[in-house]
Amino acid sequence: MKAAVFTLGCKVNEVESSCIAASLESMGFSVTDALCPADIFVLNTCAVTREAEKKSRQLIARARKFNPRAQIFVCGCASEKDKAAFEQKGVTFVTGARKKEEVISAVAEYYGLPDCGLSLPKQTKTRAFIKIQDGCNNFCSYCVIPYLRGRERSRSIEDILNEINLTDSPEIVLNGINISAYGYDGNTLTDLIVALKGVKKRVRLGSLECNIITEELLSALKKLPDFAQQFHLSLQSGSNAVLKAMNRHYTAQSYLDKCNLIYSYFPDAAITTDIIAGYPAETEEDFAQSLEIIEKARFARVHAFAFSPREGTVAYKLKDISADVKSSRLHRLLRAGESASSRYIYGLTGKPLDFIAERADGIYMTGYTGNYIKIYLPERVSVGKKYTVEITEIFRDGALAKLV
Repeated sequence: MKAAVFTLGCKVNEVESSCIAASLESMGFSVTDALCPADIFVLNTCAVTREAEKKSRQLIARARKFNPRAQIFVCGCASEKDKAAFEQKGVTFVTGARKKEEVISAVAEYYGLPDCGLSLPKQTKTRAFIKIQDGCNNFCSYCVIPYLRGRERSRSIEDILNEINLTDSPEIVLNGINISAYGYDGNTLTDLIVALKGVKKRVRLGSLECNIITEELLSALKKLPDFAQQFHLSLQSGSNAVLKAMNRHYTAQSYLDKCNLIYSYFPDAAITTDIIAGYPAETEEDFAQSLEIIEKARFARVHAFAFSPREGTVAYKLKDISADVKSSRLHRLLRAGESASSRYIYGLTGKPLDFIAERADGIYMTGYTGNYIKIYLPERVSVGKKYTVEITEIFRDGALAKLV
């Protein structure tokens, strides 16, 4: 039988879907991650925006178009937020974000198979996502995720190292809902990084809060044999007034100070970020400060989003800005982000960069450098192997390069 495990949302969702897929394979299913004809569908949903919730519900109809008689199992943040909305669509089983292992039990029960529990994620030839923690205690004013994922909890360093040792992927990514809050048995994220000093793989970090950036952490990262020099530091706004309203515990200047600290250890580091356009009561002056900080921080990439009111959050009760204003600001952010990306890539032209090939794309081999530039290499190389390249010019959503 064929199972389709389809995912919306964040990298953590993707890791959890990979665990579900590995479990289903061990139960004898042929598994794909595409929405295509299958006997059963596992739909891993997202609720970070209203649009993500809407798309999550629409997945059921899309799955039924491929097979009206398929069994449909639903999990994730959208079904955690509103379980009834999925149950009333006549699916086989629904659970939320906190107990995704119940999907495996439900499949086993339905088909009369042994319940193997939730497996480790499926391995790939290029990158392994290692989930080190779940949950968030920050309760930012706009974010519903802490209500759906629950309080912060972390895995032990021993468990994390054991999983890393089982993967053959050349790169590992430490991820979670809020990895800055990693803490287990008195150990911090810095302690975990120190424990990785013997790992002979490229180590990449998931999204961070700027307050976690310290001399101690950066020194530990500097000592890793192969650290991917990318820091995704969530910003959300360049305005102190908006940051305070968002319940973000830093100022624009303290954020910039952390960026400069990173550059003092890793001069060519890629600092990437998220910025929200049109938070309630955001003025043109507030928004101008977000545009200004893009240049000051020398971002390598900007992920920009229009504010989406989420029921149950503090910001949901605030007066929303008009859709036209949000749309205009979002497009201006996107343009500023594109310019920042071009400046960053141009500044690395001719410098040797490490590159892991991931797949063939027409006449090019594509993959990413340690500082997360997508490389288009017009030469055939081996997938999963590391090479040294030099950027020759900006190209598509990354850069053309040549082997050194």
